[in-house]
Amino acid sequence: MEIFTPQTPMPTKEEALAKREWYVVDASGKTLGRLASEIAKRLRGKHRPEFAPHLDLGDFVVVINAEKVRLTGKKLDQKIYWRHSGYMGGLKLRTARQMLEKKPEEVIRLAVKRMLPKNRLGRKLLKKLKVYAGPEHPHQAQNPKPFEI
Repeated sequence: MEIFTPQTPMPTKEEALAKREWYVVDASGKTLGRLASEIAKRLRGKHRPEFAPHLDLGDFVVVINAEKVRLTGKKLDQKIYWRHSGYMGGLKLRTARQMLEKKPEEVIRLAVKRMLPKNRLGRKLLKKLKVYAGPEHPHQAQNPKPFEI
């Protein structure tokens, strides 16, 4: 007696590349965490019915007006971004306020990066995120669709 087991359809790499789209998100007035989680979901491809955790099925996301993103509560002064040079005493600390003044793109990029998988796939997905401080971006040729959050 033969047992029938239906095969789950797995999208091929060519199918995934054909379905990729570009989206533009305006970050002005949006809360950082809520914005980052929606962007991470879109980059990962979790909005698609054919989502597979080991494949890159996501879309490209262009974020404009990163300097106008909002943080709630006292996060502007209490949230600390830290990095270490690797040398003794090489800890570099910056508050969210300082980061928004110097590198507003980095605030959104780091928030999204920390929501993606910590492996090769996550690094590949992060390359599809383009963040710009002002309202202009150089990706008009890709005809990005507006994405409202």
